Amino acid sequence: MDAKIEGAKVFAVYGKGGIGKSTTSSNLSVAFSKLGKRVLQIGCDPKHDSTFTLTKSLIPTVIDVLESVEFHAEELRPEDFVVEGYNGVMCVEAGGPPAGTGCGGYVVGQTVKLLKEHHLLEDTDVVIFDVLGDVVCGGFAAPLQHAERAVVVTANDFDSIFAMNRIVAAIAAKSKNYDVRLAGVIANRSAGTDEIDRFNAATGLTRLAHFPDLDAIRRSRLKKSTLFEMPATPELDAVKEEYLRLAATLWAGTVPCEGRAMRDRDIFDFLGFD
Repeated sequence: MDAKIEGAKVFAVYGKGGIGKSTTSSNLSVAFSKLGKRVLQIGCDPKHDSTFTLTKSLIPTVIDVLESVEFHAEELRPEDFVVEGYNGVMCVEAGGPPAGTGCGGYVVGQTVKLLKEHHLLEDTDVVIFDVLGDVVCGGFAAPLQHAERAVVVTANDFDSIFAMNRIVAAIAAKSKNYDVRLAGVIANRSAGTDEIDRFNAATGLTRLAHFPDLDAIRRSRLKKSTLFEMPATPELDAVKEEYLRLAATLWAGTVPCEGRAMRDRDIFDFLGFD
């Protein structure tokens, strides 16, 4: 079956493990929905917690429901693996094979195949893949076969930017054979963006948005809530406005970044110490 998802704008969200990709993806999904778009979020991490702030629960994974019918996909109904979350965002968790067995790329492929077979992508404007951490294996790269644009979430520190550099290299490699291009960088959990901006200037990247390290953002995960459902404060209102602005920017279309990744040794020297 053709890998391309027709009709929808498809984004893949990458970044170092623990950097806040699921929080970013879920709030970006809500922002798109607030702009009147029909949104589908696909969690691609075996711990299947990408969408729980949207659905208020850990929903069944595609791999779990396929196992329950002994991989006879024709026996499944959409409601077996698609759950409607906050503000109409549709949620799917791909899941993953048991630890140490199989490849996450297979699971992502099966998920897209299942969504197509049930015609669930035909009524969708935006698809967001929330991709597992910074492992550049086949499973990690699988969403790049379907996405139009990839975004990288990073903090303003060495480990996050080092991981981002590797991800940029992976996206550049995939873009030789697929339509995916790098949209830019989202600065997250960071008071400043000086190191991110310095790296971007050196490698041809663009910062799309900046989200500070607010305690309300941390608490939203504990409350199983998106930021758009949290009690309003001036700081939180500013973050929500930034998400809405980011969604509008991505929907309008971004000029792709060339993204010239550095060699590991070069980035180690580049991200120097005071």
